Amino acid sequence: QGQLVVSGGGSVQAGGSLKLSCKSTIYRYICMGWFRQAPGQEREEVATVNGGDASTHYNDAVKGRFTISQDRLRSTAFLQMNALKPEDTAMYYCAAGLSHGRPCFEALRDAPYGGQGTQVTVSS
Repeated sequence: QGQLVVSGGGSVQAGGSLKLSCKSTIYRYICMGWFRQAPGQEREEVATVNGGDASTHYNDAVKGRFTISQDRLRSTAFLQMNALKPEDTAMYYCAAGLSHGRPCFEALRDAPYGGQGTQVTVSS
């Protein structure tokens, strides 16, 4: 996957906002996405984006609150998180890769995380 550099994250109160960034320092990827994992929980998709057609896919739990985007160079993916809830608390990871002819949320489903994750903590 090359190197993905994740930034953003932090601690906020419920209802607050945070923005995450995932920058690829080597390759340009058509599929980029965010995943999260809370302690004792399985990995789950948060959102994915196809840089070719700008299509996006969201976990139902974040629809209407989170927005994923990718810069036009397809080097950086962003995750704008609004109206955060305590249940959004998790370590957030970025993944990227090729589509292989599939929707990006399928193509990245088992993709390894690129780089380190970032902690998002939402207090009630």
